[in-house]
Amino acid sequence: MYDYFAKWRDDGTLDKILTALRTRIRVQAGREATPSEACIDSQSAKTTEVGGDERGYDGGKKIKGRKRHLLVDVLGLLIAVVVTGANADDGTAAPLVVERERPAWSIEVKKPPQGSKGFSPIRIPWVVERSNAWHSRCRRNSKDYEHRPDSSESMIKISHIGVMLRRCSPAKSPNFNYRDADV
Repeated sequence: MYDYFAKWRDDGTLDKILTALRTRIRVQAGREATPSEACIDSQSAKTTEVGGDERGYDGGKKIKGRKRHLLVDVLGLLIAVVVTGANADDGTAAPLVVERERPAWSIEVKKPPQGSKGFSPIRIPWVVERSNAWHSRCRRNSKDYEHRPDSSESMIKISHIGVMLRRCSPAKSPNFNYRDADV
């Protein structure tokens, strides 16, 4: 099984599957096949002792490990993922994530409305937080077990393929959450 995983990780098969599923879901939702807007955010994850060179310490979260930087469309569908050491900030990693996709994305930092108190979700950035929650449901992503960062990225892609497969056929999936379909 690992041989297939390594082959698909290295030859781009996982990216092709993600693109095909993302296109299908977007068209089913009445949107253009290619996203015109996206959101980037990160999630810190602890690593095991195996970890690789790409480990660091996230002082804000107080986590030693890696950081998963996701680029998702407005439906929360994965476009690109980059795994770095946890010490990498979003400003440093955002160009790396955008570079993976290579379209003419421009980067704009969204902030809460001026004068707002407490937590108020901003619609577009909120979808990437939800995508991180979807990945956390996969036991393999509860911690970063991989030695190589590209293997960690592939584990995120595989878990997102599962999310997208459930969205392609909601009536047949017993775990489908209809609230997620009303994006």
